[in-house]
Formats: sequence, structure tokens, C-alpha cells
Amino acid sequence: MSVFDIFLQQLVNGLVLGSFYALVALGYTMIYGVVKLLNFAHGDVYMVGGFVGFLVLSVVAPMVGPGWTGVAVSMVVAMIAVGFLGVVIQRVAYQPMLNAPRLSILITALAVSLVLQNGVLTLTHGQYQPMGADLGFGGVNLGLLFISYNQMILVGTAAALMIALELFVSRTQYGRAMRAISIDKDMCRLMGINVTAVIAVTFFIGSALAAAAGTMAGAYYGSVWYFMGFLIGIKAFTAAVIGGIGSIPGAMLGGLILGLLESFGTQIPGIGSEWKDVFSFAVLILVLVLKPTGLLGKSEQERM
Repeated sequence: MSVFDIFLQQLVNGLVLGSFYALVALGYTMIYGVVKLLNFAHGDVYMVGGFVGFLVLSVVAPMVGPGWTGVAVSMVVAMIAVGFLGVVIQRVAYQPMLNAPRLSILITALAVSLVLQNGVLTLTHGQYQPMGADLGFGGVNLGLLFISYNQMILVGTAAALMIALELFVSRTQYGRAMRAISIDKDMCRLMGINVTAVIAVTFFIGSALAAAAGTMAGAYYGSVWYFMGFLIGIKAFTAAVIGGIGSIPGAMLGGLILGLLESFGTQIPGIGSEWKDVFSFAVLILVLVLKPTGLLGKSEQERM
């Protein structure tokens, strides 16, 4: 296999991995952009989405099959269910803390993460749960490069969700309200915008995107686990910071950069896959030193 073929294969692998990171990173950056909250429970929302997708697939597989049709139905149901879970979390855990010190709401987010993680641990006894999806192994051979149909569908679905989100934020009334609230929440209240409802919509969308990523990851990798949200939560947060926390295009870009970096980093001679996390966080440090606002982020000034 030539160097060029290896480059193309790792490019495909990096795009798949980056798609997962980007979808989860979007939730981080949307919530931070609107309520200035670092929602460290978001990785566990991704995990819950994977388990909801697993449960729905086990129910619908006898009717529609365990292929991509069943996975698509599972993903849609998981997005709706986990979207409402995100709204419940926001109303119960975060809404009463919005005017509290930043440290208090950060501790609350960590508490929500532990509740979700240990709740699923108790229900599953810490065991991996096989997803049961049968997606096949077909694909396209381009010389020595192999691109599976699963990879094409995953990247295409992630791209469609990200484009839909960008259109929603830029062209709808709720999207314009989100952008306005991110600038001046108090002024939006004075202008008659229902800030509470817009924040709820933000949590719904962010949680739904995490659920889509969790369901697709479970189908792609074959299983779900109660701890699956921990590392991808950290990686997605890293992607959001690299791209510029609060910037939706930045979260997309950061996720793809992180996925490609990990994919290509494992191909450096003498360095194995165990070093991929080192590359990721080294780039995070480098970006924060050279451009603290992230690649597409903008500096903010505190209002007096």
C-alpha cells in the first residue's frame, strides 16, 4: 500500500471519527453560546442516546429489520426522546442555577453526569450491550482504497444534520432568537423574546444531536456501554474549544480536525494508536496559547 493510499484511507477514517466528535461538540457550543454553561453532562447524554437507540432497535428490528432502516428509526426516536431528556435536565438542574456563580452550575453539570452514568451502570451492571445492527460489509474499492457504505452513510447523515442545524440557526425565528440571546439575554427579555423557551429548544437540539451520534456510534462499532460518553465528551469539548466555543461552524471544524488528527497521528512511524490522545490535547494547548478564542471564535467583552 503506497503512502498516498494510506493517506486517503486515514482521511476517510478521520472523517468518520470527526463526524461523531462534531455532532457532540455542537451541543457543547450551542449551550455555551446561549446560556454560557459548560455542560459536562453532554457526553453522558450521548451515551443515553446510544442506549435509547439500542432499546428501540431491539423492538423495531423484527418489523423493519436490523439494517439501516431499523437504525434510522432508532436514531429518530432516540433524538426525540433524548431531546426531551435534555429539556428536563435543563429545567430541573440548570434553570434554578442560571443566576448562581459559574462554579455552582459547573458542579451541577458534573452531578448530572454522574447521575446519568451511574443510573445506566446500575441498569446494565456495567456490561457491554450488543447493538444488534446488521449493516453489512459492502463498500467501494478505489484502487487499494476501500470506503464502506456504512462510512458513507455515517458521514452523509452527520453532514446533513450539521447543514440542517446551520440553516435552522441562520434562517428561522428560533435561530435568530438564539443568536440574540447569546449577545444580550436581558435585552431579549425586554424585547418580548421568551428566553426560557429558546433555552429549552437549544437543549433539545443539542441533546438530539448527541443522541444521533450515540445511536450511529453504537450501530457502527457494534455495542454500547455506560462509560462510552466519558472520553468522547472530553474529545467533543476539546473540538468545541479548538473551533471556538460558542461558534457552530467552529464546532464542526474542530470535530473534523480532531478526528483527522487522531487518524493521521497513528500512522507516524514508531508511534501507535495509544498516542492519539496526546496529539489531540497537545493541539488543544497549542490553539489556546496561540489563539485563545479558538480558530473561529470571537473574543467577548463582559457587560458592566
